[in-house]
Amino acid sequence: MSTLRAPCDLLEDVKEAEAVPALYFTLSVGDSEKELGDSSEKEVKSADFFIVLKHEGECTVTPIEEQPSETTTEKGADDASEKSFDFIMFEKSKITEKSLCSQNEEEEALESPEEASQTENVKWTDNGKASLESNQRESPKISTEIIQDTVGKEESSKSEEENESTDKLDKPIKTLRVQSNENISKSNNANVAQMSLKPSPSLGSSLENLELDNLLPAVRSVDSPLGSTENGAMLEEAWEGLQKSYVYYKGKPVGTLAAMDPIAEALNYNQVYYVYQYACPILILQVFIRDFVPSGLACLMRPANAGGDPEIVKNFLLKTLHLQGWEKRIDNFTLGEGVMPASFKVLYDSHRQKETLVADFGGSAIGRVAPVDSGFWWIILLRSYTKCTHDYTLSELPEVQRGMKLILNLCLSDGFDTFPTLLCADGCSMIDRRMGIYGYPIEIQALFYFALRSSRQMLKPERDGKELIERIDKRIRALSFHIQKYYWLDFTQLNNIYRYKTEEYSHTAVNKFNVIPESIPDWVFDFMPLRGGYLIGNVSPARMDFRWFLVGNCIAILSSLATPAQATAIMDLIEERWEDLIGEMPLKIVYPALEGHEWRTVTGFDPKNTRWSYHNGGSWPVLIWLLTAACIKTGRPQIAKRAIELIEQRLSKDGWPEYYDGKTGRYVGKQARKYQTWSISGYLVAKMLIENPANLPIISLEEDKKIAKPKLTRSISF
Repeated sequence: MSTLRAPCDLLEDVKEAEAVPALYFTLSVGDSEKELGDSSEKEVKSADFFIVLKHEGECTVTPIEEQPSETTTEKGADDASEKSFDFIMFEKSKITEKSLCSQNEEEEALESPEEASQTENVKWTDNGKASLESNQRESPKISTEIIQDTVGKEESSKSEEENESTDKLDKPIKTLRVQSNENISKSNNANVAQMSLKPSPSLGSSLENLELDNLLPAVRSVDSPLGSTENGAMLEEAWEGLQKSYVYYKGKPVGTLAAMDPIAEALNYNQVYYVYQYACPILILQVFIRDFVPSGLACLMRPANAGGDPEIVKNFLLKTLHLQGWEKRIDNFTLGEGVMPASFKVLYDSHRQKETLVADFGGSAIGRVAPVDSGFWWIILLRSYTKCTHDYTLSELPEVQRGMKLILNLCLSDGFDTFPTLLCADGCSMIDRRMGIYGYPIEIQALFYFALRSSRQMLKPERDGKELIERIDKRIRALSFHIQKYYWLDFTQLNNIYRYKTEEYSHTAVNKFNVIPESIPDWVFDFMPLRGGYLIGNVSPARMDFRWFLVGNCIAILSSLATPAQATAIMDLIEERWEDLIGEMPLKIVYPALEGHEWRTVTGFDPKNTRWSYHNGGSWPVLIWLLTAACIKTGRPQIAKRAIELIEQRLSKDGWPEYYDGKTGRYVGKQARKYQTWSISGYLVAKMLIENPANLPIISLEEDKKIAKPKLTRSISF
């Protein structure tokens, strides 16, 4: 099995690399695609297998056009960091790691040691493994407030424990116990407020007053190997992998690569290219907005003294905000001003020693669909950053306030809709391929609600802000009523729909969407337990998508879109249908899978979304952070611990794959990338949440008591 590759720059190795057969390469710059080539029709060499290419003869460099300059809020950050660059490059199974400084830059680095210290130093050991040294990040340390029942002798002093290498994890640890609330708060990031958790928070508790004493017995009750040497090594590997995925722009981290698999071909996306433009190498690193969210949360939740890095989140937020202001054009059509990019690329031209950002707003996506969820995730991550660091200056910047308003105005604009939900196309969210989620998918509606409530906390009531806040309040009330009433399905509601009458025209009609009872799929009747329920996938005229979507349901719990009773019922459903929704590897992104004729008509014979694979019933380890957060909020941490134990049995050994296939998630996905960054960061966020529930308010909102509960009315014809 291949080992995790380290960040490196190969500009000096370019001259020594051997050439490989030419492959044609097209690069998208801005709103159009420009072929890297000259009038002599020379082919541009590509590095699909990460092999550096050579060209013979003299050629003229065709310069890459610059995009508009960034806002004034980022000038200072860019000027202070132009002296060093860090990039990632893979060359089959061989790793080379060098600095990317020119001779002049090296001299400047000697003159400015403070700026030079921001770049990681990479050292190579005798056995060929890379070790990273950073002046800003430290390796994880075992907190002295945690009591460990060990087999053998314990450490005699705190100083010896801190000076020891990672070999101290070799001692087998039987259990992991937290001594007191006070100790927990000390081991966690000082910026995260301590909280308490009542026995059943889903019944209306406040996230600001959660009592840990009531939660910790449940956490300790499960005899798990959380503190074992093997899992300790897995954590270290995960943190190392996350840091190695950093993408740098002008010397500062601005995101993470989606994956770092050195042997896999480019599948539905590429993250690392290394191409030649007439003997001038161009390194291209791609960052996906959605994929970075769990990575950003991991950097926020990690204690500062253990290597926490909130600065990368701040840089990411500012860079994507800058890209929002670009003109967004696909063919001859211009997108809305508030659309956030699906991803962006960092291009480094070694000939001109220059870096450039290039955004993708859906023009390079499968089906050419703009990402509806990118803007929502951006707002949610901005709130998480503010909640964790208490740095309110970022959200109060005029540019950031304007960015939030552009996103919200795009979603709150008047139209022909009769529902408060957002109308979306297929492929506009995490499920970015045709899977029959067009209409009003629950994932988008839950993220929309979360973003509305998050922005409500950060928007300033100045100028047009007050009017926008009033529009947000109205939409929040209407959206919560609509989702809680029409999307909810439990045994009782299923029986009611089964007995629906049709052709009800009155405003008192119960079957308001005129759903035909015969359209209910047979599997729902067997899947629905007597205890439990969930928010179905989609509701539109004469159509109900009864499939289970984990992201939408967990986001509904975290944003308090689901009522406390509904949140508890969702957890009950997961427990009752564990084998279906969790299986051998958490977690099913959707259940059940589309098969046979339904698969052919809904997906259009999609060869990647075959039954129980990828988006069509595949198991995604990254979703563990969402499940863990929802479990803690509803007072059911034992569910999350059980799922984490399943992940720890295989995920690292399998090379941190993107997804698993099969009805129970037994097999590594047939086209899954290895060393998937959000599989790594999702596990890290889940571990930090389960070990310290005080992190929960960073990604969760408490129930809004002002929102009226839905009142069900019954038609006289029913």
